Formats: sequence, structure tokens, C-alpha cells
Amino acid sequence: MEREKLGSRLGFILLSAGCAIGIGNVWKFPYITGQYGGGLFVLIYLFFLVIMGIPLMTVEFAVGRASRKSPVLSFRALEKPGHKWHIHGYTALAGNYLLMMFYTVVAGWMLHYFYLTAAGKLTHVTAESVDAAFSNMTGDPLVMAGWTIAVIVLGFVICSIGLKNGVERITKYMMIALLALIVLLAVNSIALDGGAEGLKFYLVPDVGSIKEHGLGTVLVAAMSQSFFTLSLGIGSMAIFGSYIGKERALCGESVRIALLDTFVAVVSGLIIFPACSAYGVSADSGPNLIFITLPNIFANMPGGRIWGSLFFVFLAFAALSTVIAVFENINSCVGDLTGWSRKRTSLFNAVLMSLLSMPCVLGFNLLSGVAPFGGSSTILDLEDFAVSNVIIPLGALVYLLFSVTKLGWGWDNFINEANTGKGMKIAKWMKPYMTYVLPVIILVIFVIGVADKF
Repeated sequence: MEREKLGSRLGFILLSAGCAIGIGNVWKFPYITGQYGGGLFVLIYLFFLVIMGIPLMTVEFAVGRASRKSPVLSFRALEKPGHKWHIHGYTALAGNYLLMMFYTVVAGWMLHYFYLTAAGKLTHVTAESVDAAFSNMTGDPLVMAGWTIAVIVLGFVICSIGLKNGVERITKYMMIALLALIVLLAVNSIALDGGAEGLKFYLVPDVGSIKEHGLGTVLVAAMSQSFFTLSLGIGSMAIFGSYIGKERALCGESVRIALLDTFVAVVSGLIIFPACSAYGVSADSGPNLIFITLPNIFANMPGGRIWGSLFFVFLAFAALSTVIAVFENINSCVGDLTGWSRKRTSLFNAVLMSLLSMPCVLGFNLLSGVAPFGGSSTILDLEDFAVSNVIIPLGALVYLLFSVTKLGWGWDNFINEANTGKGMKIAKWMKPYMTYVLPVIILVIFVIGVADKF
């Protein structure tokens, strides 16, 4: 059966960027930027994005494009006879399921908050009411399950329509709307009285903050953020590589996608910091920022119902673009393994995903007594840790070693594939860096991530 292809290069770039752009861009990047020295942190982050994120994304795209298979079969198509690299294909598929077991729940929160804001339920209310709205949502298993299943059904219906007419077309519109919305929201925030102070805090390098936290801590935070922001290691990018032609070299495409991802992360800070400064609230409140701090700001802002609704539409688009991209990956893997049609695969996965997401849904209410890491930790924390701190870094290491070592696909095959077509290419001098230095950096991120948790 001939491999489906994307209809345009823009579709490929926006789809891949949509997969990379997620909720972490919107609250985590601005929050840790403010915590670790503002503009200086952004520069360090960009440095690590160039030396880590772009080469690793190019590796995934190359494996996908050369194999013309989904991640579950791509290693088998390229490995030498008798080798076992293909085992990671099944780990990658498991990682995609595990990621969606909690990501669909959080995407559901975004839709719920859009409904609350648009319906005026968070306008002109007290801080206690805003605080209670989050607890009421997570404490109600029916509300949580309803929004989660709505996200899952919507995602798989779009995937079932087809690659060009469903996944590519709808994600393209959604991403263009997301980029327009984020600029509109940022202009509004920057224009607020008192917003300039927040802008200064965000963009002006603060060496004092680096001294306070220690250069090592800041470097590790920037390195981790640049690594995790692109959703690498579980084949989420490799799948789109398998759908494109050989007209463009892959490094240049990786640069464009990384720039789009960074644009959304940086502009999110332009929305959040001026608004926080204008209304005198702390911007370093972590996960509470989206669901408690910002709704409090919108509740008191002139036209807050409109701006709040637009903000949560933007968040929902950021979340749904990732959901659709990962669902396409899951569908492609299951389709390759079973030979089922798109519609049958989508139906099977919609039912399975709805069941798999329930532990996370119930972890906030009926199963709230389950604390995997003690304290107030939840099932979501366990699932997030397994994907973010274990499967993603080790998966990225497998993709990298497979592509650059003689035991795997091999450097010559990788560079020939990556450099086929017009545009920016991987230089031959990068071989020792990608073979010896980059694997060590990934292992450092893995060890620090696990050590921090325990």
C-alpha cells in the first residue's frame, strides 16, 4: 500500500510545530524564564535548542522519511538483519499512549475553562471563587471525564477523515488561528497600564538571579526545557518525516519548526508577565498560573470575559494541535501493525484512549488517595514522570545512536537522507559531536531528571 503524503510543505511545518507547541510552552517557559534570570535564560535556552533540539529533530525526521513507515516499523525497515533496534518502536508507541493518558485530561481543562470564561462564570468574581473553580472541576469525575472524552473523540474524528483533508487541513487552520491569537493577546497585555515592569522583568537579563540560583541550576533548567519542548524520542516527529518528499533537506525544516515553537513560548511570556505586573500578582506560581492567577486577572480586567475567552481558545488550540499530531502517530502505528483502515483504527483507539485516560481523571477525585510520589502527588504526576523523564530522553538517545553509529543505521545513511534536497544541511564535522558529545548531554538530562524526582 502506497504511503500517504502531506499536501504541502506548509502543512508539514505547521503539523510538526503543532506537535511541538503544547501547554508546556505556554506556562512552563514563561514561569521558569522569570525564575532563572529573564532575558539571559532565554539566550541560554536558545543556545541549547540549536546544539540539541535541532540535530535530534533532524534525526527523527530522517528515520521517518527514509523508512516511509510509522515509528513502530521504521527501525525494522532500516536496521541490519538480526539487530534489535525495532524494539524501541513498541516503546515509542507505548510512550505516545502514556503521554495522551494525561495530556487529553489537561486539554479537557482548557476547554472547560474556555466554557467558564465565555459563559461569564469567572467574570467579576472573588479570588476565592476563581480558586474554587479549579477544585470544583478536578473534584467532579463526570466533568473531568466528559471534557477528556470530548477531546479524545474530536481528535480521532479529525484523524479518521484522512491525512490531507483531516489532520493537515484542520491543524493548518488551527495553527494559523493560534499564531494570530497569541500576537493579539500579547499586544493587549503590553498595552496595559503597569505592564512595562513585567516586560522588563521578562526580557532584561538579570545576572543577580543567576547568582542566586547558581549557574549550574540555570544551565540545567535551560537544557531540559530546550530538550522537552520539541516532543522528541517517541516518534512524534518521525511520523511526519514519513509523509514528506525529498525536495527539502531536513535540518532547515527542523530550524523552522524550532523557531515557530520558540516564537509561541517567548510570546506567551509577553502575554503573561505584563498582565501579572499590571495587576500586581506573582508570575512564578507554576501550574496555578493558568488556572488561578490568570483567571483572577481576567476577572478584573476591562473586557476580561473576551480576553479570557481568547486566551483559553489559544490554550485549547495549543493542546489540541499536540493531541491530533500524537493521535495521528498512534493511528499510523496501529494501522501498520494490523492493516486496518483509518476509520476502524480511529474508532478502536478512541475507545481504548478513553479507558486509558480514566486513571488520570479519577486521580484527582475518587482515586485522590493514590499518591505515587507521596504528599499531594497524583496519578498524572506518575504518568508525566514516566514519559518526560524516562521514555523521552532514553527514546531520543536510541534514535540518535541508531542514526550515527555503525551498529545501527549508520552516519553515512543518516547524513545522505538528512541532506537530500534544498536548504540547510548537517555538516560532516558534526559527526564526532553527534556521536560522542550529544549522547552524554542526553544522559545528563536523564540522570538529573530522575535524581530530582527522588
